[in-house]
Amino acid sequence: MESRSEAIIADSAIVSEPPGRPNSALLDQAFTRAAGAPLVMGNGVRLLKDATENYPVWLAAIRNAEHRIYFENYIFREDEIGAEFAEALKSKARDGLRVRVIYDWMGGLGKTSRKFWRALRDAGVDVRCFNPLRLSGPFDWVHRDHRKTIAVDGRVGFISGLCVDKLWAGRPERGVEPWRDTGIEVRGPALCDIEHAFARVWAAIGTPLPDGELASRESMVPAGDVAVRIVANAPGATGLFRLDQLIAAAARRTLWLTDAYFAGVPPYVQALRAAALDGVDVRLLVPGASDIRILRPLSQSGYRPLLEAGIRVFEWKGTMLHAKTAVSDCCWARVGSSNLNVASWVGNYELDAVIEDERVAATLEAMYLGDLDRSTEIVLRPRRRRGELHFDAYKTAGARTAAARQGRETIGISGAGGSASRAAAGALRLGRTVGAALTEQRVLEPAEARLLALVGTALLGVAAAASFWPLLIAAPVCALLVWIALALLARAYSLRRTRRARGQPKMRVVRTPGEHR
Repeated sequence: MESRSEAIIADSAIVSEPPGRPNSALLDQAFTRAAGAPLVMGNGVRLLKDATENYPVWLAAIRNAEHRIYFENYIFREDEIGAEFAEALKSKARDGLRVRVIYDWMGGLGKTSRKFWRALRDAGVDVRCFNPLRLSGPFDWVHRDHRKTIAVDGRVGFISGLCVDKLWAGRPERGVEPWRDTGIEVRGPALCDIEHAFARVWAAIGTPLPDGELASRESMVPAGDVAVRIVANAPGATGLFRLDQLIAAAARRTLWLTDAYFAGVPPYVQALRAAALDGVDVRLLVPGASDIRILRPLSQSGYRPLLEAGIRVFEWKGTMLHAKTAVSDCCWARVGSSNLNVASWVGNYELDAVIEDERVAATLEAMYLGDLDRSTEIVLRPRRRRGELHFDAYKTAGARTAAARQGRETIGISGAGGSASRAAAGALRLGRTVGAALTEQRVLEPAEARLLALVGTALLGVAAAASFWPLLIAAPVCALLVWIALALLARAYSLRRTRRARGQPKMRVVRTPGEHR
């Protein structure tokens, strides 16, 4: 039976340019330069909702593979879901296919054993771990491979926010719903960009893929008329950050965002506020409950500047909202692994599909409105006492006025977890709030009082420990400084050896006459 996120696969020729926007050529040039990713024509795209739609087609693609499988995911948990995917991958490797898997060290920490990975390797699967903790890099751990992508035979690929974990599948027999998440299936020339994105990470952690293994874009047969831009973000690249700001600036009617770990930096928050103040219908859907409870007040402390600009904020009432999507003006959509926070924009390897197609955007809009039916809108309302403001939650059915007042709901999450993105989002919000309290760069709001009290109490505890047990503080700090110093010296020695091995001379800057002019 077809789901409501039905296939959008065209049988016509490749279109010449994306429809639906004025000055599309100028926008395409701006988007291409900002994201560092060209717009690829001739693709078929299908939206997939939750694990109930994503997992079956992932497994079917793996089982129907004939040549190669590239599998990259932040979390590959050793549970019944992970076992099913592992068996499918091992079976194809035993059949002689090239099966390559990348998992993230932090994503798998405490979730997957060495025995699990050893069994995959023994079956012929080429497995690589991204960025394990090393003594030579004290701060390298902040860069993670947060992607969730599969590419099979240069024929079909998948990009999503879903990890391989039973939390995404839920427990229907116990009444536990799946985590809410969104992915896409891609067919056509855009598969070339997905495979090359995998190849760059593969080369960053080991020997590159053999020459000739990857197909060229020209060799791939068009599978529709959908225009797709594959944005492969890497640490320090900020391509998606620039693109997200451009989309906020270009939106004319609507900009609807879904994000699991929102912690917008000031330039992006200002872009959203400017769009809303200019009459754009800007909406943000975020989780109503966090898998790390202490981070909930951090998220709420960022609502006020959005609400005051007219941006509508909604909290999901289901088990967990993990989707990362955006849809604008019913002609532009984004689906992928990137959250709207500094970890995804700057620190991680991420992969997103930016789709310029009215049919895909309309389907995502309908999915978004369905999600709002299960969400609570957050609004600002003054208290009776002068000068105090608080948040009230109202149920919404798409209208700004609420029919009945609702109390906040506390939603339990089964299982432990969290992610580097959520931790980074929390750290960013914490740093901005504490910094504002110390420097008075902005007016603090009542919603931030609890957060500041927690930080202040924690700092008093650290100060007390330092007073009574100085070594308790000094010893870890000393060890950290020694670790950093030795790592820097080792890195300097390694770079010097590399320079000498290549026969490169030392770089000297020589100022010539007239250079100052």
